[in-house]
Amino acid sequence: MKKILSVVCSMILFPVALWASTNISDDFRDHYTATSNISAYNKDINTLIGLHDFHTGKATSFPGFDIGATFGGVKVGSHNDISSENYIFAPFITGETFIPVVNTTLAVRGTAFNGFESIGAGLKYNYNVLELFDVTLAGFYDRAQTDWYTDNHLSFSAVASATLLVFTPYLGVGYDYGDFSTHKMAVNRSTSDEAGRWTAGVRVTPFPFLYVFGAYTKTSSNHGFQGGIGLNF
Repeated sequence: MKKILSVVCSMILFPVALWASTNISDDFRDHYTATSNISAYNKDINTLIGLHDFHTGKATSFPGFDIGATFGGVKVGSHNDISSENYIFAPFITGETFIPVVNTTLAVRGTAFNGFESIGAGLKYNYNVLELFDVTLAGFYDRAQTDWYTDNHLSFSAVASATLLVFTPYLGVGYDYGDFSTHKMAVNRSTSDEAGRWTAGVRVTPFPFLYVFGAYTKTSSNHGFQGGIGLNF
């Protein structure tokens, strides 16, 4: 599974991979010390994962499915003294399908890129407001790791969108929590951190079943962007 994710993510994000050539795992090993601000680093990683919570407020219909390829970048916070680059990047493969028995969408996502691996799953509940706005509430759990640390990530989010012709602008809020621990270092440490985030984006459907999207996210300590392409049947 890791090899499949690694190959697919690298193919999808080859141009960005050339730009973001720093190996996330090696970069952490090379710059981590016993006094490093791992809390700031953890918040940046949590934002990188949480970016992928949503790209619309509309649910996938049964028996259809949604499968997409996304990439996200986070501008490292000013207190992150571990990352040597200005941005941390990672592509994700995402998929979801609607389960009518429980009126809920099951979503999965994962990546294996530049020494960073993450696999996660979540549930989404969708409803319509005044026949104008689609709203989705979601919760995810992700297990992220490199050779030098693990991060157990939880996220909760709410997003609203409205569709006009082929355009679907959306606004969302989210909450990220990460339980972060180093291992195999000279001095191992752990931290638990949380942060809220705010997202604005737009999804465009140029052809039936095909969509592209882009979004900007802001938190109290960093900001980031996300873009992607997908198929929705």
